[in-house]
Amino acid sequence: MAEIIPFRGIRFNLNIIDNLSELITPPYDVINEQNQKLFYEKNPYNIIRLEYGQTFAEDNEENNVYTRAASEFNRWIEEEILIRDKQPSLYLYELGFSLGGKEYVRKGFFACVKLEEFKKRVVLPHEETLSKPKEDRLKLLRTCKTNFSPIFGLYDDKNFIVEEIFKTVQDKPDLNFRDEEGNTHKIWVVSESSTIERIKNLLKNLQIFIADGHHRYETALEFSREMKQKGFSGYNFVLMGLVNLHNPGLIVLPTNRLVKNLKNFKLQNFLEKLGQDFNITEFPFNRETREKVFQKLLELLKERGLNNHAYGLYGGNNCFYLITLKNKDAMDRINMPHSKDWKNLDVSVLQVLIMEKHLDIGGIQREQETHLTYTREEIFALESVDSGSHQLAFFLNPTKVEEVTRVAGGGERMPQKSTFFHPKLVTGLVINPLPEV
Repeated sequence: MAEIIPFRGIRFNLNIIDNLSELITPPYDVINEQNQKLFYEKNPYNIIRLEYGQTFAEDNEENNVYTRAASEFNRWIEEEILIRDKQPSLYLYELGFSLGGKEYVRKGFFACVKLEEFKKRVVLPHEETLSKPKEDRLKLLRTCKTNFSPIFGLYDDKNFIVEEIFKTVQDKPDLNFRDEEGNTHKIWVVSESSTIERIKNLLKNLQIFIADGHHRYETALEFSREMKQKGFSGYNFVLMGLVNLHNPGLIVLPTNRLVKNLKNFKLQNFLEKLGQDFNITEFPFNRETREKVFQKLLELLKERGLNNHAYGLYGGNNCFYLITLKNKDAMDRINMPHSKDWKNLDVSVLQVLIMEKHLDIGGIQREQETHLTYTREEIFALESVDSGSHQLAFFLNPTKVEEVTRVAGGGERMPQKSTFFHPKLVTGLVINPLPEV
C-alpha cells in the first residue's frame, strides 16, 4: 500500500527568525486578496511570497508570480533564512487548538509519500476538483520544483501506533510556538532509523485518504508524469501531513454555500418549488432578534440533521428557513451513477435536489465557478446576502469522517468543498525540495 520516506526538510532558521507566527499561512485556497496583502505586510519572509505571491498587470514570461517565488526562495536559502536539515527525517507534529470552548490536540507527522495513480487505490481522493487551481499549482511546481505546503492525508490505525511513538519523545521539541490564532505548534525531527522504519511499516499496509489538497496532489502527479517523460526520476514523492483518522483531534466543520448570478430570481417562487421536496419552517426576525433567531436555527439544524437531511437557508427577507427532506428515498428515485453512500451525503442532496433541480446550477456552472461561493464563516454568509453580492446562503451540518472514508473507499468523489478539516495544515513549517535536474 502507501510508501513513505524520510526527507531532508527545509525550515526557517530559528537562529535568525524569532517569530514564526509571522511567517506561516493557511493553505493558498482559503486566502483571499485582502488576507494575502496582510501576510505580505506582516513580515518580508512570510511564506506567502513563495506559496501564493501577488500578481501584477505588467507580469510577463520572464517576471511573474512563479519566477518571483523561485527567486525569493533561492535568495532566502543563500541568506540562510531557510536552512536544510542534514539528515533524512520524519517530522512528528502536534497541533493544539480550541473550538467551542473545548481544547483539542491533533497528532500526526510530515513525510514524503509516493505518488500513486488513483486507479491503484493506494491514495484515495474524496472531492471533485477544478481545472483552474490545478493550472496555477502546476506552474508554481514547474518553476520552483518544491513542495511549499503539505497535502493533508488520513490513514486508518485503530492501534494508534504513531500516537504511542509520541509518548517516547522525551526531548524538547525542535520547534515550539503559538500562532496568532492561539494554536500551538510543536515539531520533533526524527532521524532515528528504528522509529522511521516502524512508521514506514505501519503505512505500507494502509491506504491514504486525501483530506485536503486534492488540487496539489493531482498537480504533483501531473508534474511527476512530465518529468518521467523527460527522463528524470525522483519526482514521484510529495510532501504530506498524515493524521490517524481515529485521532480525537481530527475535527470536520461544514462549508456553507453562497449562491449568486441567478437570473430573474424571486425568493418566493424558489421556496414554492423547494416545497415539492422539502418541509420548510420559517424563522422570522427583526433587528433586535436576528442573532438569537439565527442561533436557534443552527441548533435545530444540528438536531434535525441527526436523522434527516437538513439545511439552513437565508434569502435576505428578514426570515431564516429550516428545510428538511420530505422523502428520505428521494435520491434513490433519480437515475445517477452513484452509490447509496454518495446519495446519502447532505452535500449530495443539496447539489442534486436543490442546486441542480431548482436553481439550474449544474456541472458547467460548478466548473466555471460562476454561481457558487464557499465559506465556513456564517456571519460572512449572512452579510453577503444582505449586501446583495449573493442571493442565497445555505448552511450545512458537517460531513462525518466515516462518510468520507466510505465514499472515497468506494472509489467515488464527493461534491467540491464537502469537508473542512479544522484547523487546516499551515504552510511554512517544513518545505520539501524536489531533486535537482
